[in-house]
Amino acid sequence: ENIEGYMRQVPCPDCGGARLNPLALAVTVDGRTIHDLCAMSIAEAAKALAEMNLDDRDSMIAEQVLKEIRSRLGFLLDVGLDYLNLSRSAATLAGGEAQRIRLASQVGSGLVGVLYVLDEPSIGLHQRDNRRLIETLVRMRDLGNTVMVVEHDEETIRVADHVVDIGPGAGEHGGAIVHSGPLEGLLELEESITGQYLSGQRRIAVPQMRRTGDGTRLVVRGARENNLADIDVAFPLQQFVCVTGVSGSGKSSLVNEILHRALMQHIYRSKTPPGRHTRLDGVGHLDKVICIDQSPIGRTPRSNPATYTGVFDHVRKLFANTAESRVRGYMPGRFSFNVKGGRCEACRGDGTIRIEMHFLPDVYVPCEVCKGKRYNRDTLEVTFKGRNIAEVLDMPCTDALEFFANQPPIARHMGTLVDVGLGYVRLGQPAPTLSGGEAQRVKLSSELAKRSTGHTMYILDEPTTGLHFEDVRKLLGVLGRLVDQGNTVVVIEHNLDVVKTADWIIDLGPEGGSGGGRIVAEGTPEQVAEVPESHTGRYLRPMLC
Repeated sequence: ENIEGYMRQVPCPDCGGARLNPLALAVTVDGRTIHDLCAMSIAEAAKALAEMNLDDRDSMIAEQVLKEIRSRLGFLLDVGLDYLNLSRSAATLAGGEAQRIRLASQVGSGLVGVLYVLDEPSIGLHQRDNRRLIETLVRMRDLGNTVMVVEHDEETIRVADHVVDIGPGAGEHGGAIVHSGPLEGLLELEESITGQYLSGQRRIAVPQMRRTGDGTRLVVRGARENNLADIDVAFPLQQFVCVTGVSGSGKSSLVNEILHRALMQHIYRSKTPPGRHTRLDGVGHLDKVICIDQSPIGRTPRSNPATYTGVFDHVRKLFANTAESRVRGYMPGRFSFNVKGGRCEACRGDGTIRIEMHFLPDVYVPCEVCKGKRYNRDTLEVTFKGRNIAEVLDMPCTDALEFFANQPPIARHMGTLVDVGLGYVRLGQPAPTLSGGEAQRVKLSSELAKRSTGHTMYILDEPTTGLHFEDVRKLLGVLGRLVDQGNTVVVIEHNLDVVKTADWIIDLGPEGGSGGGRIVAEGTPEQVAEVPESHTGRYLRPMLC
């Protein structure tokens, strides 16, 4: 593992990355080897096969095969994957891309009477490609199937025949069916937050003023990773910067592979090599770079929002300073469920016992000794304002903010968790039970609670994934606070509510794959909306009215 940091994948010198020996590569169809065809994007391959010139004998042999290939490529085009190479490794696909490939294979199967369940298929899709995805879903329905979609995308909701709205709030404030029926009924419901956003009663407002920053910039020179066409990109500092463009236009290559890795290398001496570029100018204006993604905050039930944000250290010190703790000689470590002393030894502080099931997933059951409280009886006898440590961990953040109002270090952390819209999450809620969006907002709240240096760049890749309209509004408020403290926020985003609130947009394209990798437009949302070549600008224009 230590050596891997110094290693890099390079094409095989013998086959040039084709994976096949010279005998296999000697076979050509219409002058192309199998490697030539697989190296093309799906759109290019479909065009090449459509224009293929074969003599009568070859046409007779290839007729059925070509028909099958063309139809399958057509399904991939319909779900907005025209920019992917046929030889693209499955491990490098985003979650939304892999889901749409599986969807394309189902469309091609032509099955009838099947229930399809899709979880946010619009993830990572530009508005232009979203329309093609919806048409595919409608076609599956018309074949005689039932399509059930979990979705926050407004366009998808409006096309649905039947809408089920669950709420009205989140966590313990939700779980009820607010509406089940046609869309029209949802639009008239006052208690539905979804209905209020769809009907226009609530909306995310366009900012009255755009931040202009202090004039300093971070410039990536000669970016040429993947499909980037040797471009220079300037990121203005102390502003909210949004990188947009159709799927496959080079956004992740620019921000994640070049900008983030190059900054990590310059600031933290990271050994991960950045994507191909000439140089990075203006690094001296930054002293920190933080990538806030939707990966889990912890892999085990021991990790929770209280431990991740650091507030649990303050809570344990508070319990250790109570009169009862002092009499008993308890230190802060007594109130940790990770070490011996105060924890329940039957479950080792997990609160659950894992039962291994052969050939089936493991089953977790509450500990019979502590009943899921994680601590032993002696530890639970120590209370603060009538609550023991287990009851405090079971509190929602909103209640904890009120409970610890007179404890500034704890109240500050609780306040930021409530500000990012996580008031319903319990302090001790196990990390694996948090969704991607919730985990990301726990990370954001942790950053907000820190003392700001004002020279930090925050990088977020599609932060609105899995977020409701109201959650997007709260997220934008949090990102705005980070920028107002003098920091820079760079997001890759398709959500137009986020794009319209940005101070500066960098729009890549104009298409995906080999047709992208260039800057189509850059400037304020109003300036980008006036660029006719920009697909983002075309969809953004009505939002700014």
